[in-house]
Amino acid sequence: MTNILSSLEQGALMIKSTAQKLTFQPGVYRMINSRDEVLYVGKAKNLKKRVISYTHVERLPIRLQRMVAETVRMEFVTTHTEAEALLLEVNLIKKLAPRYNILMRDSKSFAFIRITGGHPYPQLTKHRGARNLPGDYYGPFASGEAVNTTLTVLHRAFLLRSCPDTIFASRKRPCLQYQIKRCSAPCVNYISEKDYQKLAEETREFLAGKSSQIQKDLASRMEEASNAREYERAAVFRDRIRALSTIQARQIINTTHVTDADVFALYEGEGRICIQLFLFRHGSNYGSYSFFPSYGEDVAPEEVLEAYIAQFYEEAPLPEEILLNVPLPQTKLLEEAFAQKRKKRLYIRVPRTGPKADLVNHALQNAKESLERHLSERASQQNLLQAFMEKFHLPVPPHRIEVYDNSHIQGALPVGAMVVAGLEGFQKNAYRKFNIRSKDMARGDDYAMLREVLTRRFSRALAEDKDDTAQWPDVVLIDGGKGQLSAAEAVFADLGISDIRLIAIAKGSDRNAGRETFFMSGYAPISLPPHDKVLYFLQRLRDEVHRYAIGAHRTRRTKAIRTSKLDEVPGVGGARKRALLQHFGSAKAVEGAGLKDLEMVKGVSKNLAKKIYDYFHGHG
Repeated sequence: MTNILSSLEQGALMIKSTAQKLTFQPGVYRMINSRDEVLYVGKAKNLKKRVISYTHVERLPIRLQRMVAETVRMEFVTTHTEAEALLLEVNLIKKLAPRYNILMRDSKSFAFIRITGGHPYPQLTKHRGARNLPGDYYGPFASGEAVNTTLTVLHRAFLLRSCPDTIFASRKRPCLQYQIKRCSAPCVNYISEKDYQKLAEETREFLAGKSSQIQKDLASRMEEASNAREYERAAVFRDRIRALSTIQARQIINTTHVTDADVFALYEGEGRICIQLFLFRHGSNYGSYSFFPSYGEDVAPEEVLEAYIAQFYEEAPLPEEILLNVPLPQTKLLEEAFAQKRKKRLYIRVPRTGPKADLVNHALQNAKESLERHLSERASQQNLLQAFMEKFHLPVPPHRIEVYDNSHIQGALPVGAMVVAGLEGFQKNAYRKFNIRSKDMARGDDYAMLREVLTRRFSRALAEDKDDTAQWPDVVLIDGGKGQLSAAEAVFADLGISDIRLIAIAKGSDRNAGRETFFMSGYAPISLPPHDKVLYFLQRLRDEVHRYAIGAHRTRRTKAIRTSKLDEVPGVGGARKRALLQHFGSAKAVEGAGLKDLEMVKGVSKNLAKKIYDYFHGHG
């Protein structure tokens, strides 16, 4: 206890000494420990006054007293306004994930619909990540299911292509999408560029909220075609109208009074909270999403909601207004910061009556129901982990289980995968994939692959987060038998790890699910009854790591297929590679092309054409 008090006093003295040199300007401060790790990022309207508050340790909650005790130095950035400080604070929290901040550890990645630019026949596709490619973006959508469903209907309604440019350039005949009436086959000139551009513009107008006008135009054209006895053409317009009606039928919430808004509802129960989000863009409901954050006892739920909103818009696009069921501690400051980021005024409101209040109440009801389901599932998961502990002789129910598997095709492009599960179920933001790097192992050596994956995972953990128990598993589950178990034990012995339970799960001789055998060092093999709930739980873990490993391998394989010798030619970047592939149809055709043919490609100079020719023909 003396050491803790001494550290707390030393931390407070250091902070007091540092505060004496500070100005009264707004800014951001970082508290850093002896290992040079950022413990906390904060913002202040008055840096000097805010930092001095940490020296009154008797007024601080236990969580912040521990932080002060660990702090050995501080760093500062001054800003012109408190709003600028807030934006910088949120950016640093997202980037550094300090231990003592309220962290929204949310793996959610929102999807957009993109109509590509820079091509005479734009592609209609799903997009995740930075929106820095040419084209028009619509969203965000709250779930992959929502955007996929919308895309399917849009392809039926507007017949825009879904294929990437390279496939489009190499088509010689229509693909299946044309046959099932989801594409107009521009790749083989079944539609003129002018007519295709009109379809693309109609799609943009529909996604921008002009759905009624689009449907009126289609109805008028259908009637004209019918009157002219062009019944097949009329049927095409009829099918497009039906497809658009399908999208509108999904808009079950009345959005007459909301065009561009996000609705957040906070609900608290049984010591947990749920944040429910509804997204509205262009008068359409783009779906909903539930989030269940963890937070300290000294933090008010409204502070958690405020932190979530601030960090959410670090990446998500800002709407015109944000509707809430509770006021935030710093509403005006958030409005100012968001307006600065958006370059336009933004309103944060808590409506009490009217249609907007009805939307908020609808979100609140969803938050209540989502939290009740979450708590019920959590209780079931807790019972499962308790039963797992008893059947596998664990000292306590595991808080984190890591499951490992490999995927390859006859040893080619091997990938290792790790999935994580715990009290909250699968923790998808903690999943990891490992591209196997070793060149010395025999082709298809599963034991060597497992050794590499475990060595990389736990060597890094020992170096970086040995004090962060939340990131360490209680149980490591390996898909395999005694051989895989021995390989894992050897890795742990080399690294000096002895407090993690290793379990290998092997299928029976006929490889039927339900006859698995579990191996643990020091225990006889365990077989569970076919309908045992723990067996089902472990099968789900095994199946999930299978799914993730196969997906990771497929991604690596696709990337390898897309990689060609063109990537190795000096001076050939992404744009010139696309131009060459579009001109010749394939990398092999480029390899066999003559010098004059290469010079005819748009964007390829005579000098570059000679470099490409010499590279493939061994000259120079």
